[in-house]
Amino acid sequence: MEAKKRYTDEELEEFRSIVNDKLAVAKSDYEETMKVLMNKNTNDVDDTSPTYKALEEGSSNQTKEELVQMAQRQQKFIQALQAALVRINNKTYGIDRITGELIPKERLRIVPHATLSVASKEANKNH
Repeated sequence: MEAKKRYTDEELEEFRSIVNDKLAVAKSDYEETMKVLMNKNTNDVDDTSPTYKALEEGSSNQTKEELVQMAQRQQKFIQALQAALVRINNKTYGIDRITGELIPKERLRIVPHATLSVASKEANKNH
């Protein structure tokens, strides 16, 4: 029997709902992170003690950088999920971009934006 070249439309619809669910969560996380970042830009420190201010600014700078990194990661994740939706629409979703074989469903359920099977990903690391 010939190996399947692509997932069926029913399977693609299952993946579409998984991707859409993750996308909704990712977008809401991103918005929350951005809200926190925006609040960090407003300085509502009432205490005028210079030491207190220095401590405040020191700790808020670090967390601001972390928040920016989190926001960037969320954005990349959102883009990866949106790209997965395009592949679902093109019916190319779940196909390993190196081997052309189907990525196992188990992997796609956990990492719905994957474009490589675990084996390809490992092999790719060594190049």
